[in-house]
Amino acid sequence: MRHKHFFMLIFLLCYCLATSAQQTAKPFPQHTLYFSGSIKPNHISQTKLDNTVRDFYVQWKNRYIKNVPGKPQSYVWFEGKGGKQCVSEGQGYGMVITALMAGKDGKAKAIYDNLYRYYKAHPGIRNKYLMAWAQKTDGTDLDRSSASDGDIDIAFSLLLASKQWGDKGSINYLQAAKLMIDAIMQDEINHKTWTVLISDAIESESKDYFTTRSSDFMPAHFKAFLRATNDVRWTKVINAGYHLFDYLQENYSPDAGLLPDFIINLNKEPKPAGPHFLESQYDGEYNYNACRDPWRIATDYLMTGDMQSKNIVSKINHWVRETTNNDTYNLSAGYTLAGNDIKDRYFEALSFVAPFAVSAMVDKKNQQWLNHVWDYLNGFKLKDYDYYDNSIKLIDMIIISGNYWQ
Repeated sequence: MRHKHFFMLIFLLCYCLATSAQQTAKPFPQHTLYFSGSIKPNHISQTKLDNTVRDFYVQWKNRYIKNVPGKPQSYVWFEGKGGKQCVSEGQGYGMVITALMAGKDGKAKAIYDNLYRYYKAHPGIRNKYLMAWAQKTDGTDLDRSSASDGDIDIAFSLLLASKQWGDKGSINYLQAAKLMIDAIMQDEINHKTWTVLISDAIESESKDYFTTRSSDFMPAHFKAFLRATNDVRWTKVINAGYHLFDYLQENYSPDAGLLPDFIINLNKEPKPAGPHFLESQYDGEYNYNACRDPWRIATDYLMTGDMQSKNIVSKINHWVRETTNNDTYNLSAGYTLAGNDIKDRYFEALSFVAPFAVSAMVDKKNQQWLNHVWDYLNGFKLKDYDYYDNSIKLIDMIIISGNYWQ
C-alpha cells in the first residue's frame, strides 16, 4: 500500500512539474514599459490596441499556419509562390509571433513546438542547427543553404519560448537557442568585418563574402544573443552594423537616411549594390528588404535605449514626415536613396508602412504621425496582401501596441 502511495506521489509530482513547465509566464497582453521617451498611439485606448492585435493574429494564424499531414510539424505558408511551401524567413516570423501571442492563444505552445519541429526537420547542409532556406510544395528542400534572417529570428524566438514556457518540457528551448546562436556566429557572420552574411553558402574566397543585407542587422536580437551566451563577439557585430549604417547614411543618403537592400565592398569602401546584384534592379535602393530596417533598428532603442538606434531612425523619421507632408496616403512602396519614389511604384504595401510606425515610436515629436500610421495600417485587409506584408504588419502591431518583450 505504501508503494502505491509512493508511486502516486511521484506521478503527481511529475505531473505538476510538467504542468508548471507549460504555464505561460508572459501572456499577451504584456503592456511592456519601453525605454523612457518612447511613445505608443495615444488617440485610442490600450484595450483597443490589444484587441486589434488579437483580431489580426487570429486571421493571420488561420491563413498562414499549416500542418504537415501525418506529422507533428507546422510551417508558415508561403502561399505556393515560386513553387515554395515555406521559407525560413517566414518560419522565423511565425515562431516569434506565436511565442509573443501565448496567453491569448491557449494552443500557442503546441503550435510553436510544431513550428520548431518543422525547422529541425529541414536542417542546412553546412550546419544542422541552421535551417534550409526554402521548401518546395511537396515538402522537400529547394536547396539546403541557409538564409541568415530566418535563422536569426528562429534563434531569438527560442529565447522567447524559454522565458515563456521554461525548459523542462519535451524541448529545452534555451539549449536549442544557444546551439543555434553559436551556429549563426560560426557560419553566418563575417569574422573579418563582423557583418551578417546573406547565407552560410557564401564562401570566404567569394566577393560576396563582403556583402550584407541591411535588414539582416537586428541589434536587439544580437543583444539578446549576447546575454544568453556571454559571447562578446556579438558586441563586435552590433558595433560594426551601426558604424556601417552611419557611413551609408552620411555618404549615400544624407537627406533621407535610407539604407539599400544590399551593401557591397565591405572590406574596402562600402557602397550600395548595383542593379540585379541578387534579386532585382532595385538592389541598391530602399526596396523590399530594406523596408524592414526602421523596425529592426528602432526596436533596439525601445528595448535598450541605444542612442545609435535612435540617431539612425530619427533621420528616416524626419525625412518620411517631410516628404509625405505627414500624410500616410503619400507613402510609396520603395524609394531611391535620395528619397524619391521608385518609378512606377506609387502604391500601397504593408511591408513599407508598418516599419515606419515602429521607428516613429522613438520620439514624442512623432506622436501625430504615429497615430496616423497606426490608423492607416489597420485599414489594410489581410485578404488583399501576401504572407510577407501580413507577417510584418502583425509583428509591428505587437510592438506598436506595447506588447513586445525580450
